[in-house]
Amino acid sequence: MKIPTANGMLQGGFAMPIRLTSPRPILAVAALVLGTALGAVAVTAATTGQAGAAANSCGNVFDDFNYASSSDSGFTGHGWVPRGNAGGPGVPGATWSPAQITFPTSGGQKVMQLTASTDGTGAGTRQAEVLSAQKRYFEGTYASRIRFTDAPTSGNDGDHVNETFFAISPLNGDLDPTYSELDFSEYLPNGGWGEAGPINYQTSWNTYRPDPWYADNTHSEQQRSYDGWHDLVVQVSGGHAKYYIDGTLVGDHSGKFYPRQTMTVNWNLWFIDTAAHTGGTATYVQQVDWFLFARNQVLSPSAATAQVAAYRAAGSTFTDTFDTAPACGANGNTGAIVGNGSNRCIDIPSANAADGNQLQIWDCNGTNAQQWTFNADGSVGAMGKCMDVSGGSTADGANIQLWTCNGTGAQKFTLTAAGDLVNPQSNKCVDVENVATANASKLHLWTCNGASNQKWHR
Repeated sequence: MKIPTANGMLQGGFAMPIRLTSPRPILAVAALVLGTALGAVAVTAATTGQAGAAANSCGNVFDDFNYASSSDSGFTGHGWVPRGNAGGPGVPGATWSPAQITFPTSGGQKVMQLTASTDGTGAGTRQAEVLSAQKRYFEGTYASRIRFTDAPTSGNDGDHVNETFFAISPLNGDLDPTYSELDFSEYLPNGGWGEAGPINYQTSWNTYRPDPWYADNTHSEQQRSYDGWHDLVVQVSGGHAKYYIDGTLVGDHSGKFYPRQTMTVNWNLWFIDTAAHTGGTATYVQQVDWFLFARNQVLSPSAATAQVAAYRAAGSTFTDTFDTAPACGANGNTGAIVGNGSNRCIDIPSANAADGNQLQIWDCNGTNAQQWTFNADGSVGAMGKCMDVSGGSTADGANIQLWTCNGTGAQKFTLTAAGDLVNPQSNKCVDVENVATANASKLHLWTCNGASNQKWHR
């Protein structure tokens, strides 16, 4: 079958979706990857249809990819599928092989390595993909540390290679209203689809129709090199998909482009075409250091990497509490912080997560504005931001506010056995101004004195 695209006709029955939001003839990576992968792999769903089952679960999935090979029983037993079936995307006639997935050591850590090579022909092209066996990922924080490469490990440079990380659901009919796809990163070091490289994309999908072709999506892009290691963090919550690279927000997609159902998580490395190929065989690699998914939790980039560091420090190479974790706020790490003197809760005024919003006490009501998570890095967060001492001050009277998480000492707090909420940087306490107990009384930093307006419990 031939499918028309902005670049003419693609052979082999698979065409990538055109981004209608851009005037350029750009094609997306993954719109039919899951469908072809499912041809040989039975992907199961922990939740089906519209996401929402066990909606309060706050489980995590973490994998350090410490395996011997793609056939390692631990790798497949932990829910990963190395693709071996034919089909798109990429060069017609190319082979997808589990042998293209290996686990070398890089920087003292085991990594998952995807390898793709081409000699300019379909028969001589090898591509690589890993996907989750369960279609269960929806709202929460997705994070992965990935090494993108600009040049091949051998052979001539210049191929239109695509290095990816994404989540996707199957398309159940033309313009499926529940279709969901988030392309966290599609990195084209040498360009492709009529675009010069290096260029990187994040794309959020509403739906598409393969014939006649129609795509409904939105995207962000960065026209720069990403050669080397990078931390990718994507927060999917509250109607927004927020994309971060190395802590910098690079895309915020919302509205109809927000996902509507559970998805698989995938990485793949493939060739858009062989139009730019020269010489003999060229080989490219993409490496993945780790993966973290925090279900129904909004983690800042620094909190996500701190969680990974905590797992590693504890010697954990894999954890999956996706279906076994208690409800949000019931695990001892997340919940209200209650003042002993007022019996009211630390609260984000008007549930407004803007930087600089000074924290207060308010009648306890169980809303997200009062659900505080004590993170592994020592920060205390709610609504995707962190409790913070204004300006990093150590002076009495400095405001206790909400601020974008940044890992500084101004955002470290410890609730002691004595009930003091202490900022170790200043060695001072979170205090209710003027020993007040009324709703809307503000919080500030003050020398610890044992008074009831400095005592807290959970």
